Amino acid sequence: MLHNDVLAIFERDLLKLKEEIKLYKNSDDLWIVAPGTLNSGGNLALHLVGNLRHFIGAVLGNSGYVRDRDSEFSRKNLSAGDLTALIDTTLLEVTSALSKLDPAILSKEFPKDIGGMKRDTAYVLLHLLGHLGYHLGQVNYHRRIISSPER
Repeated sequence: MLHNDVLAIFERDLLKLKEEIKLYKNSDDLWIVAPGTLNSGGNLALHLVGNLRHFIGAVLGNSGYVRDRDSEFSRKNLSAGDLTALIDTTLLEVTSALSKLDPAILSKEFPKDIGGMKRDTAYVLLHLLGHLGYHLGQVNYHRRIISSPER
């Protein structure tokens, strides 16, 4: 079912994000903004954590998480261990919320607007998966650029 597949992909990609963060040579590299980019790998990770903890953890799972989107891009210099701990928390909140989710809710309107529009919950979950995959690719690319021997 879509519900179980969505949960499996969120788990897979959050674990991959955690792996990417651990592959940085050192925590300082997480916060470098590479030429031609707008965000560091660390800030992209914080953005993904904030996004998923808000839309899935808090909105669907009633976790109580309160998002501070601005800090996702302004916080700096957390260690790789701090970031992976936040990813672990996110993984727990996402899996908890989605594993308890009644599949019937997928066709119902999501409680929050997405991009100023009302959408059903299945659409929002697929949108969030796409968002995660997009930024996960950016983190991977950032890490490889920063780790490049030419740097």
